[in-house]
Amino acid sequence: MNDSIIMKRFEIVIGAGHLNHLMELLERSEVRGYTVFKNAGGLGSQGTRNPDDVLIADENVVIILACKEDQAQKVLNELRPAMKSFNGMCLISNCHTQTH
Repeated sequence: MNDSIIMKRFEIVIGAGHLNHLMELLERSEVRGYTVFKNAGGLGSQGTRNPDDVLIADENVVIILACKEDQAQKVLNELRPAMKSFNGMCLISNCHTQTH
């Protein structure tokens, strides 16, 4: 992994109704890219979410992004106060990306 860069990986799970707010937050943090997975299922503080259940009022979304350490701090500064209102979770870990 000689040509790799150490980065921070964010995995964020929130209700779909908060997605636009989160995207605004990421834009303020100058994040240049992320991936959104809609209609995520699982077990959490809101109970079991079955993505095939048409009666779920607020589906979950998963947002994944990776950024350098200085960028990660900007994201955390914006994300930390908002996560309580998002009623979601955020996992942050180290990762490596290959340079081109």
